[in-house]
Amino acid sequence: MKAEFVEVALNVPVNQTFTYSVIPAGKISAHEKKSQGELFQKKRARKVESFECAVGARVQVMFGNRRTTGIITALHEKLPQDFPVPQNKIRPILRVLDETPLLNEETMSLGKWISSFYLCSIGEAYSAMIPGGIKESEAAWGVSAQIEEDDFNSEKILSCEQKNAVQGILNSAEIEILCEEISSENKFDEKKSKQKNLFQYIYGATGSGKTEVFLSAAEKILEKGKGVIYLVPEIALTPQVARAVVNRFGSTVAILHSRLTPAQKLFEYKRIIKKEARVVIGARSAIFAPVPNLGMIIIDEEHDSSYKSENTPRYHARQVAMHRAQLKKIPLVMGSATPSVEAWNSIAQKKFECHYLTKRLSGGKMPLIECVDLSREKIEGSISKILEDEIRATLAENRQVILFLNRRGFNHIFRCQTCGFELKCKNCSVPMTYHKVQNKILCHYCGYTLKPLSVCPKCASLDIGYLGFGTEFIENEVKAKFPSARAIRLDTDSLGKKNELEEKIAAFKNGEADILLGTQMIAKGLNFPKLKLVGVILADTSLHIPDFRAAERTFSLITQVAGRAGRFFPDGKVIVQTYSPENPAIYFACHSQPQKFYADEIELRKALSFPPFSRLLRLVFRSTMERDAEQCASEAKKILSAELQSLKEKHTSGAAETEILGPSECALSKVAANYRHQILLRGNSIAILQRLASVLIYSFRAPQGVYIEADVDPASLL
Repeated sequence: MKAEFVEVALNVPVNQTFTYSVIPAGKISAHEKKSQGELFQKKRARKVESFECAVGARVQVMFGNRRTTGIITALHEKLPQDFPVPQNKIRPILRVLDETPLLNEETMSLGKWISSFYLCSIGEAYSAMIPGGIKESEAAWGVSAQIEEDDFNSEKILSCEQKNAVQGILNSAEIEILCEEISSENKFDEKKSKQKNLFQYIYGATGSGKTEVFLSAAEKILEKGKGVIYLVPEIALTPQVARAVVNRFGSTVAILHSRLTPAQKLFEYKRIIKKEARVVIGARSAIFAPVPNLGMIIIDEEHDSSYKSENTPRYHARQVAMHRAQLKKIPLVMGSATPSVEAWNSIAQKKFECHYLTKRLSGGKMPLIECVDLSREKIEGSISKILEDEIRATLAENRQVILFLNRRGFNHIFRCQTCGFELKCKNCSVPMTYHKVQNKILCHYCGYTLKPLSVCPKCASLDIGYLGFGTEFIENEVKAKFPSARAIRLDTDSLGKKNELEEKIAAFKNGEADILLGTQMIAKGLNFPKLKLVGVILADTSLHIPDFRAAERTFSLITQVAGRAGRFFPDGKVIVQTYSPENPAIYFACHSQPQKFYADEIELRKALSFPPFSRLLRLVFRSTMERDAEQCASEAKKILSAELQSLKEKHTSGAAETEILGPSECALSKVAANYRHQILLRGNSIAILQRLASVLIYSFRAPQGVYIEADVDPASLL
């Protein structure tokens, strides 16, 4: 079929495609020629090609007065008779960017599901799935050039527990492998092997060999000619895990992460399409990789909140992975030392098949954890006497220390002692943080900055001060108390140069520093042979946030950072400082009782009807005018209530258990100069919640300047 017209999905919040006329292959439009002529005059011209139109290919078009890139979704020989625009008024495409389409039939279908499930336009869905580069350039991995002996290697001997886990995973993929004989006490259960469950979970303590299970299973999948997607939660995990994967699989690996330029991501993407790369490792968006003959998906550190996108489309990589696995009937393998509450509940209900790893394999054992009640300690600064003594003893043994605090900056509250004034960001409803190194007060939400204040802006008093502490404060205290110790700080403020993260981690691993202090980027996925002591400076930082997942995050962070100690030697120790030692999240983490924590948390969630015992859909109304946001939310509540009542009268399944909470101010009522109000839809049927939200989003015309954000299964209610 010779296409004369194409439908194009654009990255705009409009739930439709747009029709453009086609130019012959190898040609570019007059508008494009003019543009390239201007570039040539500026000595920036480059060769421009335009390829045949094909569904799934990217195309450049003019939308209004701006040039933008979209995805071709359909080809037409002629226009329908009732087409509302005259043919001579239809604008031509500028050029087709791809010789081979970036999206195939499977990923095109996946984009439609993303659009439907997460309530965004089809163009927004496709835009999130593909790299933004126009012309590819080769990616410098920063890994393949420095392959070295690591904690993982292809000759590693699996323990009996690991062998059972690998066999269970491959059994779900209907692949039979020959395992070495193992003792009768640990022999694989043949009855269990006959039960096919696509969703597999590797649950084990930190350092119990989950990564080796992932790699061994992936190796068998690749031997069958299939591909693998391996997700990691954040950039701090990428260097070590990526090195392990490259060591094992070599040049057949494609790495997708945020440090690649759009052009480098496009280069890797095309390697995947050409089957040059059959193993894709990357963060959240790597779940969309168009891996030919996909055979398995791996999600490392399944619990991590970074798998949930905070921008449209607000997808969760775990949900997308479950959808792809079900469609293709391939195993999805998840793993964590601290499963999400949803995953733990799914394991209990046998929705996920769980494989347990109970032993540390590098000669270590679980560390001794001591809890320090700060309300009973008199300390100056942030380090208690108990922690200080342990640090000195550790340094005297020529061993290493990690100090963890999930808060950046030097101090985080400016307060007047005379009138009680507390400085908050003018654009956001949050306190500003003092950064001593940069000598400025900074808002971590919108980036607004001020010079340090010498008087109170409200009463002009000189009796002012800064309260609280962050990683900069700890760094100063460490240098003062341990002047001979070599310290490295690792947080987003301290990472300015390219590859600085990898360099600092390598320096600490090689013994070039004695103390590593930082935020959650040091909490998981890192192995340090000389590490003995981990100090959690303040375990309460995430505990009192007004969010139903606060306890889960606190428990996970303490458990994960504690897991850095004792991985190679049996004398690891952890000191947890807190003002809330009896809080279940902190108490159970310090006493290594995950089963009791999850039982307690699940009972609380059930009583309050929060996930996993309900589904949530959050609608946020934001505007620079507070009254507009509030009124829009109130009007939306009326529309939602009327629609829900209609569904109940029709006895629609799931409608009776659905409720509308709000409207109310968001916990963070103002962010980046936008006032925020929310409505929370809660029920047992996500389809009902999506139906209600769809009526509002696609039928209700919000006042000018008011934006409505829909978040299906929100990870946070802030």
